[in-house]
Amino acid sequence: MVLRPYIKGVLPWQSPSSLATDAYKYSMAQAGFPLRRETFYFSFRRGGPQFVPFDLAAIVREMLAEIAPTPEDLEFARASGYAMSDAMEHALRAGSAAVEICAVPKGVWVLEREPILSVTGPSFLVSWLEPMLLWLNFPIQLATAFKLDGVDDAMRTATCAEHEQIIRSVARAVGCDPGSITREDDAYRARVKDGVAALVDAVGSPDRVFEVGMRSAVCMQQHELALSACAEAGVMRTSNMHLARSLGMTAVGTMGHEHVQRWGDDLAAFEAMRDMRSSPPSYLLDTFDTMGSGIVAAVAVMRSREHACSIRYDSGNKFVQYLHACELLSAAGLEPSHVLEDSLDLMATVHFEQLREFTQWPREKQLYGYGGSIVAKPATNPLTRDRVSAVFKLTQTGGQPRMKFGNERGLGKQSVPGLPVVWRRLRGDGPLGVIAQAGEAPPEDYALLSGNEDLVETLRLCNAHELPRMLTAEGLSATSSPSPATEALTEQVSAARVGVTP
Repeated sequence: MVLRPYIKGVLPWQSPSSLATDAYKYSMAQAGFPLRRETFYFSFRRGGPQFVPFDLAAIVREMLAEIAPTPEDLEFARASGYAMSDAMEHALRAGSAAVEICAVPKGVWVLEREPILSVTGPSFLVSWLEPMLLWLNFPIQLATAFKLDGVDDAMRTATCAEHEQIIRSVARAVGCDPGSITREDDAYRARVKDGVAALVDAVGSPDRVFEVGMRSAVCMQQHELALSACAEAGVMRTSNMHLARSLGMTAVGTMGHEHVQRWGDDLAAFEAMRDMRSSPPSYLLDTFDTMGSGIVAAVAVMRSREHACSIRYDSGNKFVQYLHACELLSAAGLEPSHVLEDSLDLMATVHFEQLREFTQWPREKQLYGYGGSIVAKPATNPLTRDRVSAVFKLTQTGGQPRMKFGNERGLGKQSVPGLPVVWRRLRGDGPLGVIAQAGEAPPEDYALLSGNEDLVETLRLCNAHELPRMLTAEGLSATSSPSPATEALTEQVSAARVGVTP
C-alpha cells in the first residue's frame, strides 16, 4: 500500500486510480451520458449533528487530482466488461478543473439531511467520486465524538495501518490526544472470513454470493483485508474495480439509483441498460415506486425482447416485493435472476432462501450481494456509514431536477432535488438549519452557510457553532427544514411523477 499526505496531512489516503470506484459507475456511464453536467450532494440522513473538521472542497479536488486512466486501467476495464468510451475517458481526464464544488466551511456543525457538499461537473467524473467520498463519514463522525468528549475504546480501534492513521489525523485536526489505539487486523480479517463462510453455507455455493461493500469501508486498506478474507472463503466477485484487479477477483455491478434518475423513468432506464451494454443488466426496482412502477417496468422490458437479466431489490419490504414479483414474472412466463442487496445479513438470507424454495425459483437464479454486513459489521469500531446513513445522491442532470422518491413509508430515503445549499439561523426563532436552493435569498435571521468561509467566525461569536447544545436547549429537531424554493421544487418533481410507467 502506498500512502501519501492527504490534504496537507489532514488525512492519509491511498494513491488514487481511475479504477478506485464501484464497477456499476462504469456500466451506468456506458448506458448514460458521461459528459452531461450533473450535480450530486453528500449528506447524512441520520445520526444527529456532525462536526466538519477539514476543508471538504480541497479534499474533493485532491481526490480528482490524479485519476487519468492508464493503459493498464483501460485494458482491465475492457476485459471485465466495463470498457471506457471516449466520453468516459475524457470525463476522467478532465479532473478537478472540470467541477464546481460547494461545501460547508471547515469548523462548522451540520444537521441531518443537510447537503454537506455538492459537486457539479461531467456525469461520469462526479459519479465516480461516490465510494471514496462516502468514506469521509468515518473521520467526520470521529471528529464529532472528539468534540463531544464521547470517544471510547471501541472508537479507537483500527482494522489496519491506514485506519489507524486516519484516527490519529482526525484527533490532530480537532486538537485532541488520540489516546491508545488498538489494532485488530488479524481478528477483523478472521471475523470477516467466518461471516462470509456462514453466508456461503446458507446458500450452498460461493458462486451465489458477491461483495458490494466498498462504500461501507473506512479506507482502501480495510477493504483489501475484507476482500482477501472473502477470497479465502471462496467469494471471488466484488464491486471494487481497483481491488478486483489487484486481488485477481471479478468486478461486478450494473445499475444504481442515479441511472434511473438520470433517465427519468424506470422503463427508459431499463431499456438503456439492456440496449447499450452487451452484459446482462440488473434492473433496480425502488428508485420511484417499487410495486407500482419498478417491477411493472422490469416485466415490460423483459417481455419486449428476450434477454438474460436480473431484478434487484433494495429498500422497503423486500419479502413482499419478492412474492409480488414472482407472481408477475410467473404469469408472464419469465424467469430472470433475483438479486438481493441492501442491509442483507445471514438471517435475511435464510428467509429469502425459504421464499425461494416456496416459490420454487431455481437456486442458480437467486444471488446475494453483501456490503456492510461483510465489511463494517465485523469491525469493533462502531462509527460506520450505516450509523449516519451517508449518501451521495444525484440532484440535477442537464439542468433538470431529479430526486429519489423512496416511496416506502418510514424509510426517509427521499432525496433533495435541484442545487441544494444550507442556511444557518443566526438569531430569532425557527429551525436552526434550512435546506435551500442556490440563488435563493435567506430571510433576515439566516445566512448562507454553504461555501461561506466568512460565516465561521460569525457563528462562533453568536454561539451557533454549538448546534448539539442549542438543539437540546431549544427542543428542536436535528433535521433541517426545506426552504420555500426547495418545497416548491420537490412538489414540482413529485407532481410530475417521473418514473411511473403506465
